[in-house]
Amino acid sequence: MTRAQRIALAVIVLSAAALRLTGLDWDGYQHHHPDERYISWVATTIEFPSFGSDQWAAQWQPETSTFNPFRWPPGASSEGIVVLQDQPRDFAYGHVPLYAGVAATRLVEWIAPFLLPWLPSEWVLTADVLNGAGRIEYHHLTIIGRVLTALLDTGTVLFLFLLGRRLFNPAVGLLAAALLALAVLPIQLAHFFTSDPYMTFFVVVALYFMVAAWDSDVSSGAGNSKNRLIYIMAAAVMTGLAIGSKFAAVLLVLPLLWTVWIGRSGARRWRTAAVALVVLLITFAVTNPFAWLDWTCPPIASDGVLGAAASTLSRSCYWQNTLIQSGMVSGRLDLSFTRQYAGTIPFLYQFEMLVRWGLGPFLGLFGVAGLGWAFFVMFRTVRGGDGYDDHALTRLARELIVILLLWVVPYLILTGSFYVKFLRYMQPVVPFMLLFGAAMLWQWRSGVGRYLVATVLLIAGMLYAAGFVALYGDEHPWNAASRWIYENVPAGTRILSEQWDDYLPVTMMVDGVRRLRSDYPNAELTWLSYPDAADDEAHLAANLALLAHSDYLTILSNRVYGVVPRQPNRFPLSSQYHQLLFDGDLGYELVWVGSRTPRLFGVSFQADTFGWAGLRPPLGVADYLERDGALTVGRADESFIVYDQPLTMIFRNVGKLSAEQMRAAFETADDD
Repeated sequence: MTRAQRIALAVIVLSAAALRLTGLDWDGYQHHHPDERYISWVATTIEFPSFGSDQWAAQWQPETSTFNPFRWPPGASSEGIVVLQDQPRDFAYGHVPLYAGVAATRLVEWIAPFLLPWLPSEWVLTADVLNGAGRIEYHHLTIIGRVLTALLDTGTVLFLFLLGRRLFNPAVGLLAAALLALAVLPIQLAHFFTSDPYMTFFVVVALYFMVAAWDSDVSSGAGNSKNRLIYIMAAAVMTGLAIGSKFAAVLLVLPLLWTVWIGRSGARRWRTAAVALVVLLITFAVTNPFAWLDWTCPPIASDGVLGAAASTLSRSCYWQNTLIQSGMVSGRLDLSFTRQYAGTIPFLYQFEMLVRWGLGPFLGLFGVAGLGWAFFVMFRTVRGGDGYDDHALTRLARELIVILLLWVVPYLILTGSFYVKFLRYMQPVVPFMLLFGAAMLWQWRSGVGRYLVATVLLIAGMLYAAGFVALYGDEHPWNAASRWIYENVPAGTRILSEQWDDYLPVTMMVDGVRRLRSDYPNAELTWLSYPDAADDEAHLAANLALLAHSDYLTILSNRVYGVVPRQPNRFPLSSQYHQLLFDGDLGYELVWVGSRTPRLFGVSFQADTFGWAGLRPPLGVADYLERDGALTVGRADESFIVYDQPLTMIFRNVGKLSAEQMRAAFETADDD
């Protein structure tokens, strides 16, 4: 590497860290991400076993351990929150992020007293990270978890550079790393204390070591087999950590075994493969101990939707949660929060969302093109492509691309076929799409064209990344709506919400006074909960009775109105509700609307949360978006917008219609 390349790498890594660490308080630490919220809640009860303790044996018993994610330990408590006692819990996440977040928090708690006296109290590092503000454990765990996720995702950028340099050259590695540093989907996910960035990091590092093993073996000959073995064992450790972060990473076993298998023969190949698998399993067992220690969960019936394997494996709490997740993503379990994917086209939907929102059109289409180029290279290599006219790729590089595709292709086939298509599922392939794109670009013989395209991509990436991160400078809409409620709605007023969404207000400081969510009774409308035959008159009457006897209604996101109206066959009555509400036919009037979106040069990029559902937005929303200078970009995957950039509405009951009068509005809608 030249001096200029080293400086460029430093700028890329620092930029990646800055984009990922900006806006740590994106929700005012109100825990608006449900997965993060649950992981932090569980983390408050995790206590690592103390060596030499009299309670050492009890720490490894599922019913008594404070180290077991699958059960609330007896006697556990944490300030300011409700902690359940001696009950099972559904922990459907990898344990590596959980344990890493707890360990990092304990480390920060240990070093904070030494650093706090020397740092300005107003710094984010001082007040939030080192907890100079004195937040309770539940909040501080979330902060440290977010910092750790951001740093780990920055590490992914660095290792993608190392992978690109080893596979191709430093220029390809730098371009791929720069594009990943600016990619919005990883930037967003790095702000959450969740498992996907962990899995992505360990996947990239594992594949780097696999490539290094093959590269060192081919370039240095058989005499360098010691280095090759070290790389393979390092890849096995990283694979175990990736699986311990999220089970889908088990597909990494394919490129791992390929790396061991090719270029070796006989008993030596078998021994290396066996040792690598043992190292992988030990790594997984050490970092997920209760995956094999806790078999206390009640079994799932063998004739259930999860299949015959459920009755045996589900006695393990780990496997039971894995089986349930499998049933969820495949669509075998009909869950309210996954019905949004009805009618979506496998594979095409994920790439549409990635190009439209996750990466933006420039980086997204570039990554798709890079993926297609890699498939072509693999095809020619497998067919014996020594004669392939590619001046930029050596035969070794083409063989090493196959290692990466042994991860990318099976993972895309698996996740692309899912009924559930959360955009975050695409994160583990994004680094490789951008790496392939950079390699494709660098094979061009025209240096001018190459640098021109790279410049356009970097500028487009910088603009979208800057516009996206800018949204964290605005108050979260749920917090802003809560502030409006505290200032305009008397305490004791019942406020309706929609089931499967959050509810308002949140507990917060308003004008120096701590205002409590509990001061406002809450009741839930259940439009999404009872589909098909259960969407009947009794269900409708219960919801209309709540509407008739309440003063305010909050709609925090499109979790419900983006789904129910699109499925009139499953929701023959409920599907009419939201348009009637938005048109004012139920006596409710829009009194507050708010959102925050990526913003660039005074223009905000707003997802269309109404069009896909065939709805007309309330007039007040249309006026708000026009005043805000919003450019509607099209539909967005709910999981991309719901946590940090939802469109939020508050309605007031000004018409005071009876339930019977509201029901008549449904009849009129039927006639129309």
